[in-house]
Amino acid sequence: MSSLLILGGTVEARELAGVLHSRGVPVISSLAGRVAAPRLPPGEVRIGGFGGPDGLERWLAEHDVFAVVDATHPFAARMSASAFEACGRAGVPHLRLERPGWRERPGDRWVWVDDVAAAAQAVEGLGRRALLALGRQEVAAFAGIDSTWFLIRSVGPPDPPLPPLREVLLDRGPFTLGGELGVLDEHRIDVVVTRDSGGDQTAPKLDAARERGLPVVVVRRPPAASTGAVTTVAEAAAWAPSQADRTAAPDEFSRAGSQKPSGTGG
Repeated sequence: MSSLLILGGTVEARELAGVLHSRGVPVISSLAGRVAAPRLPPGEVRIGGFGGPDGLERWLAEHDVFAVVDATHPFAARMSASAFEACGRAGVPHLRLERPGWRERPGDRWVWVDDVAAAAQAVEGLGRRALLALGRQEVAAFAGIDSTWFLIRSVGPPDPPLPPLREVLLDRGPFTLGGELGVLDEHRIDVVVTRDSGGDQTAPKLDAARERGLPVVVVRRPPAASTGAVTTVAEAAAWAPSQADRTAAPDEFSRAGSQKPSGTGG
């Protein structure tokens, strides 16, 4: 039976898999495998890379995938580009599900930069004790800074090299405003560095920085390649059965086609 492939690892990907699985749409969720003990979605799950666009194109054909939803992290640019290219070659419908980015509010002191290297340059002039909330793979850009102390927060151990003055805090969201204020105060943080990941789970650090009047260095998102994009699970859940109807045998996915979503995505 044909399946929908969800490129996941995000809250939205797990929610989408749950909605579609409950409606009888065959779903395969793919996780990169970079996080130990990931939160698994309902349905079939595969872990690991595909080997670039060529490998993914072959995998789509071998597993009779009728559509792909790219619900990876907003900064997983390489995976998104591979998915877009592979789907185009294979003639498989492709949709990008990406949560909206964060927006500045009154009282924010945000410094926007284009990439992590620019963030490393900016942080030295803004503070002496920084909360680095970028993900474990982005820390190396700060390894050459010896004038700033870093609290490096990530789900798993950060990839070396690391800055000489640092402490590693292994933690994962969702976070709370009270908890984030406690982190800033306990470690005497005077600047926050983050990516524009969006979503509610990690946004409290921005609220805490606003309350403490701290500057925040924000890395802009890379452009995502897509012929179509949505920002909510409900929109993606409505799109997926329609692709099944286009590609399935006459009586296949009859259940999916008869239960089109009309409300929220769960």
